[in-house]
Amino acid sequence: MTPPPTLQELIDTVRRDAQTDDPIGQLAVASATASDLEQTTDALLGHFVDRCRRAGRSWSEISAALGVTKQAVHKRFAGPLAEQLAKSTNRPTFEHFTPRARNLLAAANAAAMASGHRQIETGHLLLGLYADPDAIAAKVLADLQVSRTQVEGALRAAWARAAGPQDEPMLPAGAADAQSGAPDTGTGTAAQTASRLPMSESGRTVLVNAVAVALEFGHNYVGTEHILLALYRDPDSLAARVLTAAGAERGQAEVRVRELLHGYTKP
Repeated sequence: MTPPPTLQELIDTVRRDAQTDDPIGQLAVASATASDLEQTTDALLGHFVDRCRRAGRSWSEISAALGVTKQAVHKRFAGPLAEQLAKSTNRPTFEHFTPRARNLLAAANAAAMASGHRQIETGHLLLGLYADPDAIAAKVLADLQVSRTQVEGALRAAWARAAGPQDEPMLPAGAADAQSGAPDTGTGTAAQTASRLPMSESGRTVLVNAVAVALEFGHNYVGTEHILLALYRDPDSLAARVLTAAGAERGQAEVRVRELLHGYTKP
């Protein structure tokens, strides 16, 4: 194996690049060099982790090869892998979404249309979580005592005040081509398909984060529970603020999700 640069070689490189004998100046260059090296090594590992995943190798095999726990691998590489999956297409893909997760997206679309909006935003995705009372996300919200009525009231008030983020304005329905960039969930009638609204940038980010959450859990599917936790990833989003104001903290939601998942997988 080709040996990496030795410590002395790196020290010499820093001194040469610093072009000064001042220790503080050299320290600043050393810090920048270390940061560059860290980014390069992360990219190197990420490249080969991605290759392993594409080859069908499990997270257990990958973690064993890296000499770390599976949880550590998920936390370090799930986000970047999700971003790569998102960048590989111009539209979100739903092949790994469960039927309940797809129904959630259809319900979010219906909520957006009923609200008079022309895009599916984080608030609509939050309402979509209530579409199936038997889904894990709906059960978590019920356990945390966050009702649909409570969420609808908070969202309606925020939209009426136009106090949400700039990418979540109140817009008239039908003002844009409904099919442009609309999520293809693979469900619904032809009439429903024609009336699907496009996913906003904030909504798309939630779906990318849902993939990241699923990867962090070591799952090969995206369910309603992953979408629920993904809503918390941007604490400034309307959905996250509504959930937090209702007393449903991210940590509480994740603990309850794990408890319910454990119940499903118990022998």
